Amino acid sequence: MIQERSTILAVGAAGKFAGLVLPALAQRGAKVRGFIRRASDADAVRAHGASDVAIGDLEDGVSVDAALKGIDSVFYIAPAFLPDEANVGKRMVEAAQRAGVRRFVFSSVIHPTLAALENHAAKGPVEQAVLASDMEYTLLHPTLFFQNYAGSWQTVLKAGVLAEPWSTETRFSRVDYRDVAEVAAIALTEDRLTFGTFELCAEGKLNRKEVAALIGAVLGRPIDAAKVQLDATAATPGDSPQARQMTAMKPMFDWYDRHSLLGSALTLRAILGREPRTLRAYFEELAAAT
Repeated sequence: MIQERSTILAVGAAGKFAGLVLPALAQRGAKVRGFIRRASDADAVRAHGASDVAIGDLEDGVSVDAALKGIDSVFYIAPAFLPDEANVGKRMVEAAQRAGVRRFVFSSVIHPTLAALENHAAKGPVEQAVLASDMEYTLLHPTLFFQNYAGSWQTVLKAGVLAEPWSTETRFSRVDYRDVAEVAAIALTEDRLTFGTFELCAEGKLNRKEVAALIGAVLGRPIDAAKVQLDATAATPGDSPQARQMTAMKPMFDWYDRHSLLGSALTLRAILGREPRTLRAYFEELAAAT
C-alpha cells in the first residue's frame, strides 16, 4: 500500500473526468492536491475531495514544478485535443521525475497505436516517457466515455434524434468514466495495478441505431439515429480554437466513418470485482435528472 496520507496530485481536477477521480480517492481516505487553471474552481475542487489546490497551467513549467512539491503520486489526464499534447505530457513526466514522484498513473486511451487518430497517437510518446522513467506506473486505456452523451442529451430530447458525424453503423465499446476513476483510485492507493497497462471497457458494442433504440426504451418514445454533416469552416472562424479543434477532429470522424473502436470488458470487470456500469443505467440517470 502507498504510505499513509502521502499526497496525490490530480491534474485537471476541475475537469469533468479528472474531477471524478477526486471523490473516488476521497472515499479511500487519500490526501489529494488538485491542479487547476482557475482559482475560481478551487472551492468546487475541494468540495469534491481535494485537501488543497495548486493553480497553474500544464504549459507553464514553473507552476507545474510548484504543484509537484511534496507529491508522492500523480494522476494525469490531458485535456481533449490539447495542442502539442505529446510534448506537454512528456514534460509532465519529466517534471514528476525531477520532483521525486514515486508513482504515475496516466489516463491514456484505448489503442494508442492508432496513428491515424491524433488524439490516440499523441498518447504514445507520453506512455514511452512513463515507461522509460524510474517511477512506478499504471497506464489506463479507456474507450469512449458514457459522459460524452451528456453534452448532446438536451438536443436528443428536443429533436428526438441522436446525430454524430460518422456512420450510424459504426460500433464502439464504451465505458462510464466513474469506473475508470475507481480503477485510477485503486492504482494510486494500492499496489496490485502497479506496472500494468489496462484496457477499460464496459459490456456492449453498439452502433448509433442501437444506442438510439436504447435511449428510446429509457424515455418511452422513439429516438432516431442520424449522421450529421459538419462544415467546420462555416461553423467557426478559421483561427478560433473551436475551428482548430474541428480541424483536428475531422480525421477522427473520417476514421470512425469506416472503422469500429472495440475492446473487451474482461479487464475492467476483473479489477472492479463487479460488473461495470451499463450504458442503459447511465441514460436512466440522465433521464431522471431531466
